Amino acid sequence: MMNNKLFTWSKPSLLKVARHPVFIIGIVMLLFVLIITFFPDYIINTFFKTRITKAITEVCSADSVHLGRLHYNVWRNRVGCDSISLKTNDYTFSAAPLSLNGFGLLKIIRQSNFTPNTIANSEIDAKGIILYFNQSQQELRFGLLHISVPDSELVIDSIKYSPLSNDDKFFSKSRFRQTSYRIQIPQIQIHGMDCLAFLQSDNIIARKIEINEVSADILVNMDKPYDKSSQKPKMPNEILATMKQVIKIDSLKITNGKLKYCERFIIGTKPGIILINDINISAGRIANHTSRSDTTIILGDGLFMNTGKMKLFMSIPLESKDFSLRYSGSLSSMDVTELNSFIEPSENQRINSGFLKSARFNINVNAGDASGNLLLEYNNLDISFIDKNTGSEKGIFNQISSLFGKIFVIRKANTSDDKGLMKVGLTKYMRNPDDYFFQYVWFALRNGIADVVGFPPK
Repeated sequence: MMNNKLFTWSKPSLLKVARHPVFIIGIVMLLFVLIITFFPDYIINTFFKTRITKAITEVCSADSVHLGRLHYNVWRNRVGCDSISLKTNDYTFSAAPLSLNGFGLLKIIRQSNFTPNTIANSEIDAKGIILYFNQSQQELRFGLLHISVPDSELVIDSIKYSPLSNDDKFFSKSRFRQTSYRIQIPQIQIHGMDCLAFLQSDNIIARKIEINEVSADILVNMDKPYDKSSQKPKMPNEILATMKQVIKIDSLKITNGKLKYCERFIIGTKPGIILINDINISAGRIANHTSRSDTTIILGDGLFMNTGKMKLFMSIPLESKDFSLRYSGSLSSMDVTELNSFIEPSENQRINSGFLKSARFNINVNAGDASGNLLLEYNNLDISFIDKNTGSEKGIFNQISSLFGKIFVIRKANTSDDKGLMKVGLTKYMRNPDDYFFQYVWFALRNGIADVVGFPPK
């Protein structure tokens, strides 16, 4: 008689035992994948947001960092953030939103530290970027920032740099002379860029930078004294020499730019204005901290005061310890009464008539001491002195000054004589502590113009 048993037990084999933990691990991994796939936002906000916040705080040396809600898209392999803001002693930064493509959640999980190398194969996109500089009280805005690490490319759209308040309020906050910059750039493209070096240490190493249609509006309040206790403005070689970051740019190209330079002498009155439109500039070999001495060559052209075509050549030794450079250029024919928008407020003079046939200049600067020559061919120049408050020529003092200028000082024409010779203007100008770079270049050139025309140089 056979014994039937409902249950039989046999000794488990080693293979069967081994299968159980493998099965369990497989189930756990499957659950983990499902959670990441269907609930990625919960995972990243619950377990990894604090780690990311701490890492950003350390990398940026920030006093505080706030991240909005984080998002992770499994199918696009993208991490996003609704908003980000951070504060340091020097600036405040914010952006909304921000996303990183090619930056998987598993990479966050595996790495204990969040570093720029973590995004070595990623693309970064951010919108609505605001960077506020605490000391200067000026603000920089980007409409869009795109960084592609694999493509070595950086693109910025809709750049705006300006004070937060209007110029009068901006100048009223200091009893000393200030400069207001209002700059707008539709787009900047940087090609062949070492993006990791930029993200890790702010180094700018690039093959080419292209800037299109930049518009710069610069205003200096000359009605206030210069702060002699402050640091004097740095020249290009001094700026690059004192920067900790490495700058190495093979070429820089600016097309169709506009410059409006103004000097205000009396509050509530029109400032002196110089306009240059249709600006095209190319520069090469911009570098610092190099083993060899590099000299940047700048070529430029533009339309001066909407009428005269100008060309400029500039050679700047960037590794020089002293401020030195060489620049030369030319200006085509123009009606010089177009200069009244600057001459009247700045010189208290009015050009009644005059025609420039051509101008050529060549200036050398050695340790801030400019010397050179200027050929200025013109005729029919007539200048009157005006009252700085009313702009009138009717005052008796202004009439005497104008008569004195016409008879003894002002040279009404400067053309070639029978021997083909004309008056050559000599430039002699020493850098003032409060001169900015473009101010210095203009003041040195204006010194040569004064020598030809006959009015006292500044």
